[in-house]
Order: sequence, then C-alpha cells, then structure tokens
Amino acid sequence: MNKNDSLAEPHRPEPRPEGYDPRSFTPFAVTVDIVLMTVVGHALKVLLIQRGQPPYEGAWALPGGFVQPEEDLADAAARELAEETGIEADRARLLQLGAYGRPGRDPRMRVVTVAYGAVVARLEQAPRGGGDAAHAELVAVADVQSDRLRLAFDHRLIVDDAVARLRSELDTGDVATGFCPPEFTIRELREVYEAILQTELDSGNFIRKVTRRDGFISPTGGRVAPGDRGGRPATLWRAGDPEGPGEG
Repeated sequence: MNKNDSLAEPHRPEPRPEGYDPRSFTPFAVTVDIVLMTVVGHALKVLLIQRGQPPYEGAWALPGGFVQPEEDLADAAARELAEETGIEADRARLLQLGAYGRPGRDPRMRVVTVAYGAVVARLEQAPRGGGDAAHAELVAVADVQSDRLRLAFDHRLIVDDAVARLRSELDTGDVATGFCPPEFTIRELREVYEAILQTELDSGNFIRKVTRRDGFISPTGGRVAPGDRGGRPATLWRAGDPEGPGEG
C-alpha cells in the first residue's frame, strides 16, 4: 500500500474520548429540505407540500424532514422525497445546495437544515402527498418569488437560492438538458431556457449557441413529425456527445 492509498481510506470509527460529555453542548436537530424543479407549460415550477401537522399546519413548504440518527444526509433526502411526494430518488438526481441554520428558523427547537436541489423532466402530473404532507403540488416559481404564495420556515430563501444557482449554472454541464426528455427538439430546449430565465430568446441565436457548444447536445438522427410537437419537422437531439457538436 502506498501513501496515497492510505490517505484515501476512510477513518475507522473510534470510541468516544474518555471524559468527553456531549451534554456540555446544546443539542440541535438536523433536517433535509428538497427543492425539486421542473418545467411545465413554459413555466418553471417547484414541488411544494401542504403541511399536515404543526408548526405551520396547512401552510406550503418544501418536502423534507428530520435526519435519523444513523442516516446519511443524502439518504434522508431521498427518503423524505419518496415519503412525502412518491417520487423516487432515481428519477430526480439530488445535489446538495447548502445549509441553513439561523436561530429561530424553526419554532420547535434549534434546527439546521441541509437543502438539496433536484431537476425532473416533464413532471406534469401532480405527485401524491404522504408522510407529514397533506398534499403535494407543482407551483410556479414566479408565484413563490412574488409572494403570491407564502412558504413556511425560511423556505422562500431556500427556493430563491436554488433558482439563483440554477440560472448561474444553466450553461454548464447537463443542467438545462435535465429538464428535457431523453430526445428533444431545439425548440423544447429553448423553452426550458426561457422558463428558467423568464425571458424570450431569439431562436436563431439560441440555435447557434447550443449547437456550437462542444459536447453539449448531439443529433439522434431522428426527426419529429409535423403535428406531434407542433410546427414543421424538427431534428431530435440528445444531451452530450464525446464527438462534440452536431449540425446546426
């Protein structure tokens, strides 16, 4: 075993140091909250649940809940998403966004939450509510950010941060194509950008931008027939290609 191999190995759990008293510190709880977003009908939407118990009973909030003592954070996020909405983690890739721990953010006790973001393509049907959630619904992000719909806890802040990060990373990796089905048209991809940025984009400039980005999208060789998705026949594309961009 070389030096690098030993550094890569995880530390073995050690017993609590003699004389250490964890009661010397004020205990607090850890929760996870999930900002799951999709694009439906040209609008960016976020999945919210209606709380079925206090605090904020009946109020809208992000799906989430307490992390169990022997549970990893990512496992807790996947579990809460499935319990409260019926959406399994394999359909929504969960990425950690950040932690929120302002004192008083939860009236029950000192609670630090770790927020996760997720993108789902074409989640058009309202998912079911379960667990602590009385109801689950897809809500326009614009309704949250305009305060037409108020959220419990500090979940408005978490949504704002998630949307800001989404917009900042829209041109990196597979963020934008994550909102699309496996095969999509340039028009469908442009509608994703327009929904997230909340602005209309020039069609010609957009085509040049996305098809010239090395490895961003590639043609499948198929075309969508007129009437299937509206308009004239259009090339079908997929996300990513090691050979680089396709034809414009």
